[in-house]
Amino acid sequence: MAILVTPETRVLIQGITGSFGSRHAQLSLDYGTKIVAGVTPGKGGQIFEKVVPIFDTVGQAAQATGATVSAIFVPPPFAADSILEAVDAGLDLVICITEGIPVADMIRVKAAMRGSKTRLIGPNCPGIVTPAEEGQGGCRIGIAPGYIHKKGNVGVVSRSGTLTYEAVWQLTSRGLGQSTCVGIGGDPVNGTSHLDVIKMFNDDPETEAIIMIGEIGGTGEEEAAAWIKEHCKKPVAGFIAGATAPAGRRMGHAGAIVSGGKGTAEAKIAAFREAGIAVAETPSVMADTLIRHIQERK
Repeated sequence: MAILVTPETRVLIQGITGSFGSRHAQLSLDYGTKIVAGVTPGKGGQIFEKVVPIFDTVGQAAQATGATVSAIFVPPPFAADSILEAVDAGLDLVICITEGIPVADMIRVKAAMRGSKTRLIGPNCPGIVTPAEEGQGGCRIGIAPGYIHKKGNVGVVSRSGTLTYEAVWQLTSRGLGQSTCVGIGGDPVNGTSHLDVIKMFNDDPETEAIIMIGEIGGTGEEEAAAWIKEHCKKPVAGFIAGATAPAGRRMGHAGAIVSGGKGTAEAKIAAFREAGIAVAETPSVMADTLIRHIQERK
């Protein structure tokens, strides 16, 4: 079991012929991901790396190959329409890696997606990894380094790509593998929240513990913490980035802005503690904090 994707998931890549998309498509293939199609308008009929057929549209690619998930490596001016093309094609999951999509574009995308069956992860996210079993293929969609992952029972959800990798590597180094690792992205308007992923981990019998990584800005972490307090029976450790960031100043992620007294690190940490989530004081102790929390609950 895992959430969202498995090693059998059939994936297409929008923007597979660009430098960024092609590099990460190859890394995903090397990891064992079933990349079954690429999409670049005007380049239909070509073959990527002698393995992956390229189509002009997502609809054509999905119909021909049975792909159910798309990864988007399309430049910001065109990324919103790429998301909607994947939605129109009826895909189950769309993972948008693109950074710098205008907020107005994402508001339009969210409105258009209401009522659709498609789930969006991102934009501005590192993607998702369901690690490989020893000697077998896994599912890596996005830009996360595959080699740091290890199959196991800890779910990881994060707004920050870099901190996702840090948590994963700490877990792997301590012999704890991951069920699935989900980077939801740092933009203020995204498709999937911490709470969405926490609910999936809570329902997943393979996931036995969770690391949740947040940052300043928005209220998503507090909403997830409130739900965890009432419903989640699994041990959760968390970390909030940006405790020293000045109010009102953009700190890398477009969503990491404290305004009107909301979205502060202090408020999020307090919500975590109130919910019984073990809080890591620094990024370097995320895995150790979870391990200690698991031991204390026994």
